[in-house]
Amino acid sequence: MDPNSIDRVGRVPHGSSDDPDVVDLSANVNPRAPDGSRAVYETAFDAARSYPPDDYPEFRDAAASYVGCDPDEVVPAAGGLAAIRLAVGTTVAPGDSVLVPYPSFGEYAREVELAGGEPVLVPHDELLDRDPAPHAMAIVCTPNNPTGDCPERSALEAFAARCFDSKTVLLADEAFLGFTARESLAGLEGVVVARSLTKLFGLPGLRAGFAVAEGDRLSRLEAARPAWSLGGPAAAVGAHAMRDSAFVRETRARVRRERARLARGVEAMGFDARPSEAPYLLVDVGEPPTALLAACRERGVVLRDATTFRGLDSHVRIAIRDADATDTVLSVLEAVV
Repeated sequence: MDPNSIDRVGRVPHGSSDDPDVVDLSANVNPRAPDGSRAVYETAFDAARSYPPDDYPEFRDAAASYVGCDPDEVVPAAGGLAAIRLAVGTTVAPGDSVLVPYPSFGEYAREVELAGGEPVLVPHDELLDRDPAPHAMAIVCTPNNPTGDCPERSALEAFAARCFDSKTVLLADEAFLGFTARESLAGLEGVVVARSLTKLFGLPGLRAGFAVAEGDRLSRLEAARPAWSLGGPAAAVGAHAMRDSAFVRETRARVRRERARLARGVEAMGFDARPSEAPYLLVDVGEPPTALLAACRERGVVLRDATTFRGLDSHVRIAIRDADATDTVLSVLEAVV
């Protein structure tokens, strides 16, 4: 992190509401968690009175099986954003440029700026066509947030190869990839993968995630990783969650089903829902959504104002949760449009 850049960098808006009386569809978090998670957390509480083992063997083994890599390539982190910060911080020096997609997760540009780098903003669906050679890093989000689309594996691998040949680090944010059956880029030369356990496993407050890298990238991440970079209870629950393949399959099926139903519903109202592989839909409502968002909130449903993403001016993002949530948001939208 560059001390001379910190005062010039602001915060980034995010979704989420802590109001228990609303249906919060502004944050893309699974409404369910794997069975047994609470018991694992409570059991881990006693161990939390001591420092966790800094090599995190059980967490690394579970993460490696989860994404298909070697346990030694896993770098534990307190959430996906911590993994992103570690990747940017070990790559980007003041004055370096970084290819950053838009509209996409706003923290990418913020982390680059905190490191003293320059985000070169590129439409997310054009980024793989750019020449990575002039840049220290390129960032892809798979599936992209908030649009929900995901490049084909062959295109990602070809871009990763060009990045490697150019000595450009490719950072792949796979925060939502677990909602799909697509293969991780973990283990590819020159690629740093960032994974979050927040969304798929419904545990945003746990702050558990990891990075995956190989070679020199891995050595740098491990050298810069803070000691005890993941709390003991978070490591225990995270390992438990990643081993629950049945939970992952059930979640994927439910999200596919409810995403299709929500898309049909909003399109019947005349809105444009972008095709998505993620646990959310980006919906163009045809005009600035301020009034629509307020009307939904008055009826107990919170949607994400997607105009906070660069390049969007008439969009909302709706999280996919369960059948009851789909019924509720469709009913509310029908009442306000």
